[in-house]
Amino acid sequence: MTDIDKATQTELEAAAFRTLVAHLRERTDVQNIDLMNLSGFCRNCLSRWYMEAANEKGIDLDKDSSREIIYGMPFSQWRDQYQTEATDAQKAAFSKSHG
Repeated sequence: MTDIDKATQTELEAAAFRTLVAHLRERTDVQNIDLMNLSGFCRNCLSRWYMEAANEKGIDLDKDSSREIIYGMPFSQWRDQYQTEATDAQKAAFSKSHG
């Protein structure tokens, strides 16, 4: 592995994170349940991790604000625009992997 100093590592990780968030914002066709079924995390998990990291640094960031950072809009707006009802197959896959 290439030797990378901590500051550069942090910059690269931040760039990768921003790319992931941008990708998830563009892929509104991919539902959170699909992400959970395939990867074990979703946009809500990512926003929770972001909020927890902020809170650990003494930054008062709540759930709604952290979700808006990840979704690029208020979660309620994203849900109304893009979220679909989970199919029976999606629910069954979720129950199997998280039950």
